[in-house]
Amino acid sequence: MSRIEAIVSDFGGVLTTPLLDAFLGVQERRGISLEAFGAALARAAADDGGRNPLFELETGRLTEAQFVERLGAALRAELGREVDLARFGETFFEHLHPNEELFAFMRTLHARGYRMAILTNNVREWEPLWRSMLPVDELFELVVDSGFEGVRKPDPRIYELTLDRLGAAPESTLFVDDTELNCDAARELGMQAVWFRSNAQAIGEIEQLLGQFSEPSRSQQ
Repeated sequence: MSRIEAIVSDFGGVLTTPLLDAFLGVQERRGISLEAFGAALARAAADDGGRNPLFELETGRLTEAQFVERLGAALRAELGREVDLARFGETFFEHLHPNEELFAFMRTLHARGYRMAILTNNVREWEPLWRSMLPVDELFELVVDSGFEGVRKPDPRIYELTLDRLGAAPESTLFVDDTELNCDAARELGMQAVWFRSNAQAIGEIEQLLGQFSEPSRSQQ
């Protein structure tokens, strides 16, 4: 097993509070149940040849305005009433908060000489919102955002793109994500991966993996 030299982290749900909490906040604010929201997404996908509108949004194939329009039409069909989806992104981020403890841990990893990157499934129009939550550029030398790349996790192409831009070998890279499927995809490419479920669990597993090797020299940064 190669020494870990680079750490690639997800953003939402790892460096922030859970994404589900933010979606639930939007739904409660708009008076939509989780079941109705899921049914509306499924209906919108069926109306578009099976393409999930959320995935299309995260790859830039739908704008936020187009996504909101399609979701609104599907909710109207499901609920029999209009649903106000104005300021969808802003409302989502009102219910998403920084994971200060894990970000502080990532700061210590940066100080210990590890190269740091973010690989996020995200929305192009939301970049100013999520980047304003944490001082991302202080720690992470690279950000790869699906909304600008046209491909999202767990597609192997976005991992390969990240590794190429970072100039890191998969076997010397550790990936952290709150979705198990995304971690499985990273492992298939030869990366180490930690499936984030809680701060204590993730920090413990990261340290266990890093502790198997001497830390990188600062000249490698």
